[in-house]
Amino acid sequence: MTPSRTLLRIRLICWMVAAAVLGGCADLRYYAHVAHGESALLLQRRSVKKVIADPATDPKLAKRLSLSQEARQFASRQLDLPDNRSYTYYVPLHRPYVVWNVYATPRFSVDAVLQCFPIAGCVAYRGWFDESMAKVSAEKLQAKGDDVYVSGVPAYSTLGWFADPILSSMMRWDDDELVGTIFHELAHQLIYVKGDTGFNESYAMFVESQGLKTWHRSRGEPEGDDRDQLMDDGFTQLVLDLRDRLKKVYASGPGDAAMAADKAREIADFRVRYATWRDKNWPNDHRYDAWVARPINNATLLPFGLYDQWVQAFGELFAQSRGQWPEFYARVRALAGQPKQARDDSLRALMRASKGAASGSTE
Repeated sequence: MTPSRTLLRIRLICWMVAAAVLGGCADLRYYAHVAHGESALLLQRRSVKKVIADPATDPKLAKRLSLSQEARQFASRQLDLPDNRSYTYYVPLHRPYVVWNVYATPRFSVDAVLQCFPIAGCVAYRGWFDESMAKVSAEKLQAKGDDVYVSGVPAYSTLGWFADPILSSMMRWDDDELVGTIFHELAHQLIYVKGDTGFNESYAMFVESQGLKTWHRSRGEPEGDDRDQLMDDGFTQLVLDLRDRLKKVYASGPGDAAMAADKAREIADFRVRYATWRDKNWPNDHRYDAWVARPINNATLLPFGLYDQWVQAFGELFAQSRGQWPEFYARVRALAGQPKQARDDSLRALMRASKGAASGSTE
């Protein structure tokens, strides 16, 4: 897993388009913007088969698109993911990202200013197809006193409302990221729980990870370098630790001036801890240096942990399903049908079972 996976893969779930189509009553101007952005993509898309066959297509692009179609067929035939027209079209964007997500938190809170919509419920961000509009939105939130963060997004899902295309922004990824993203987004189309980002993303991340292992085995390829995953996990834990420290500072409520000073101190200390951790464990790898050097606030911490909170629980569920995808999805649907508290309790139990199994295997 590369830095782009951790830092840039926070995708927009484009339920806003569906909300606009259904006549949502919130910010109609925003819905119109999203509907226009999605429509523009639909109008620009071309069949991947035709792009590959076109003599004018760059051979490198044709090769990557051919790989995407192999992965697309594999997803349905071997992983039991939806068999539809998603990822059978291509769109050249002529911009680095398809959307820009705006995250916001209160100045002294690590909790997101939630954005709520009729289809997907409440999520931690709002996505824009235009970078300048995303920045204007961020500036308005900042003027209210919120911490804000704007993040470019290379791919997103419409949860099956439309045939999601392969985007030129996805071509910058390595093969695993490209293939894994197709598995990830199709998993969202299969099962999605309104308003439960932790559940949705952890489930899709597991399908992506396990799907990639199955993909590599089917091709006689190595399953990937665990060191990349270990470094990503370690860095994410450092960020989550900073978030926990800030949460304690804000909970103590010593006054705005004192909290501002403590906030700055905790962020400075995080940078020192990061450098120590990197030099001890990964002395020749500086992939996160640029992120750490940039301004850090509460909002920049929000994306971390969204994607992997329950991944281990879904791994245990897959093991209990004897590695059979249809049975696994049936169990995931059963979890999805539970009330939120019961679902979280079930996931915690699965986490404990997974840790217990891992502990037993080392004895």
